[in-house]
Amino acid sequence: MSNLMLRNRPVLDMALDIDRWFNGWLRDLFGPMRDQVTGDWWTAEFTPAAEVVRDGDDAVIRLELPGVDIKRDVNVELEDGRLVIHGERRDEHEENRDGRYLRELRYGSFRRSFALPANVTKDDISATYEAGVLTVRVAGAHAGTERERIAIEAK
Repeated sequence: MSNLMLRNRPVLDMALDIDRWFNGWLRDLFGPMRDQVTGDWWTAEFTPAAEVVRDGDDAVIRLELPGVDIKRDVNVELEDGRLVIHGERRDEHEENRDGRYLRELRYGSFRRSFALPANVTKDDISATYEAGVLTVRVAGAHAGTERERIAIEAK
């Protein structure tokens, strides 16, 4: 069994929507606040959708990041046994916000983190970006994770 996990997307979407609404309400009421865990200011309105799949012994993680300047605004790092992808989708039209009638695009900073097996090193991780999708391949993430049945001795 792998350490790579991703929550059920519909449940996560609902939780993120509630979190965004509540944080937006608090921000409107009290102004900017700091996250108690990361210490970052709560400005995130954007959480990219993610997918984790197994490809042989490799784990492949895909994040939807359309409209992001991948070289300027996205970092992929190995941090304390976790794959951390963080960055920002910038609103280049922020000064012209009054002219919008509908705003469904999300902007702001984001951070996604995935647990990795202890044997994974920086050299095992590669990343590519194509058509708005960041693909991170973790070579050997599933190596040696095959289940082995243990015989039960009846007495």
